[in-house]
Amino acid sequence: MDPNRIIQALKGTIDPKLRKSAENELNQSYKIINFAPTLLQIILSDQVEFPVRQAAAIYLKNMVTQYWPDREPAPGKVIFPFNIHENDRQQIRDNIIEGIIRSPDLIRAQLAMCLRAIIRHDFPGTWTTVIDKIDFYLQSQNSASWMGSLLCLYQLVKTYEYKRGKERAPLIAAMQIFLPRIQQQIMQILSDSSPFSVLIQKQILKIFFALIQCSLPLLLLNNQTMTQWMEIFRTIIDRDVPPETLQADEDDRPELIWWKCKKWAVHIVTRLFERYGSPGHVTKEYFEFSEFFFKSYAAGIQQVLLKIVDQYRQKQYVAPRVVQQALSYLNKGVNHSVTWKQMKPHMQSISEEVIFPLLCYKDEDEELWQEDPYEYSRMKFDIFVDHVSPSTAAKDLLCTAAKKRKEVLPNMMTFCYQILADPNADPRRKEGALHVVGSLAELLMKKSGFKDQMELILQNHIFPLFSSDLGYLRARSCWVLHRLRSLKFQNELNLRNAVELAKKSLLEDKEMPVKVEAAIALKVLVCNHDQAKDCIKPYIRAVMQELLHIIREMENDDLISVIQRMIHEYNQEMTAIAVDLTQHLAEIFGRVLQNEEYKEVEYKTEMAMGILNTIDTILTVVEDHREQSWSDRARSGCQFICQILHLIHFLSSIISHRKRLLTFKEVET
Repeated sequence: MDPNRIIQALKGTIDPKLRKSAENELNQSYKIINFAPTLLQIILSDQVEFPVRQAAAIYLKNMVTQYWPDREPAPGKVIFPFNIHENDRQQIRDNIIEGIIRSPDLIRAQLAMCLRAIIRHDFPGTWTTVIDKIDFYLQSQNSASWMGSLLCLYQLVKTYEYKRGKERAPLIAAMQIFLPRIQQQIMQILSDSSPFSVLIQKQILKIFFALIQCSLPLLLLNNQTMTQWMEIFRTIIDRDVPPETLQADEDDRPELIWWKCKKWAVHIVTRLFERYGSPGHVTKEYFEFSEFFFKSYAAGIQQVLLKIVDQYRQKQYVAPRVVQQALSYLNKGVNHSVTWKQMKPHMQSISEEVIFPLLCYKDEDEELWQEDPYEYSRMKFDIFVDHVSPSTAAKDLLCTAAKKRKEVLPNMMTFCYQILADPNADPRRKEGALHVVGSLAELLMKKSGFKDQMELILQNHIFPLFSSDLGYLRARSCWVLHRLRSLKFQNELNLRNAVELAKKSLLEDKEMPVKVEAAIALKVLVCNHDQAKDCIKPYIRAVMQELLHIIREMENDDLISVIQRMIHEYNQEMTAIAVDLTQHLAEIFGRVLQNEEYKEVEYKTEMAMGILNTIDTILTVVEDHREQSWSDRARSGCQFICQILHLIHFLSSIISHRKRLLTFKEVET
């Protein structure tokens, strides 16, 4: 295979004018024996321009991902589909680990994905020597090989990360060799805070986390070994980050290697505690380990994390993910008397000076609201953003402590009430107080001492904020209204006022985040109170039209559920507007399918299926009402069938994409 011919074709893929012909050239060549090994040679050649090497790495990754395993003919076919020839596969196996070790980061990332695909198909069956190769380079005196060899080991561990029991046996056998090796390696360099050393430490921590993420290998981690590892984690968590990191822009600091390393150490101890080390909250196989872990480490690690949380309280910089994981650890500690006793003296200051500020409206919230209010509203419903957010961890800790420890709830409510009652309080602190009230709403409604006060708080301190000049206060007020879903209004006037405020916010407010929260609040009121349902009935057409307008603008799946609920609640009124609703939903459906912004995310699938379910609900509701124009319904139906055909193609591509994501996507670095 002529390397120069491939190099020229790869170079052409970078040039928009030559891309099409270059891709045709590659498509005609990739099935030729020795093509894939030649790509690897190009990737590893220092004589080839870097963009060409990078293009070759991407092309090889796609080939390995798609064509590595032997495949059977499709049903009814006799011709075997193409796969990389075994001779080519062996050449790649022989050289890819050295390639990963020698390559720069951008190319190394692509080759690492190749390696994981190869391990998934060939280990331990046809490629047991991968263990020996990785081990050889891990033991090398040349530190330049450490990062690459650790990255190779990481691919091996990630391949088995979510497997259990006997399926993990090949990994456990391999880690009996590697775990002592990487433990010795990290202990040797632990006192070295240079960027390279900390980078190696971080990679070892990532390997350990992938090893224990879903299943704890007790065969590998006896008490003595675990004690050594826990001391490593404690040292990394407790050591200071170099002061020169403060010179970096605050937005860039979380990406600094010292904070990333600390993040992974906190991530590991939090995972160990919540999944394996919390007595009474683990499966049978971890009973003994949980007792040992809790007795030996829980309080000691918590003491270090309390120190980090206190640094954050004192306005020292702590990376957001470190704060989030530290609060998650404390959340678990609230459940146990020993760790709670240690935490209790600090809980009020944590509640008021750490948790509360995290729940307040911030500068970054204001920036996003002003620049892109649609994105602000979308992020409010993004579970993946919430999952790693310090504010979510703060809220979880507050809710757990308020539920489990009797003094927390009254202290926090007194604190928030003073803010809400102060006419001169900072509006952002008022928003934070509302956030606390809404977060604790479910618990408050179960406590007799607070349940009876909530309507009065709503009347005196929350209703007036619907008239605030600040959109974020109006939005948060709507949010509190729908969080108080179980409130039984004693004064009908307050209920009517709540409905009117929610309706007005939906129909008349100019800020999209306010409209979204108002829509959800209105749904909750209508579903839980017959009087609210009657109040909205004269306005149902305007309400539905506004909901459709918001969905057209935002494509928000949560508002699809609001429309569905309104259709059920006002089925008699729906017959008059069913055709318009269906046509508008079909139009939105088409836009969702064609919107490139959501081409490769699950959100698009959920949105499309939500619209389909809504149209099905409309048709079900109006089925017995013959006064509707059947010709109009037929015309809408024909247009919609065309969209359904597009959906079938779309769903097949999404399924294929999800398989690739589940296999290769790296969520964290």
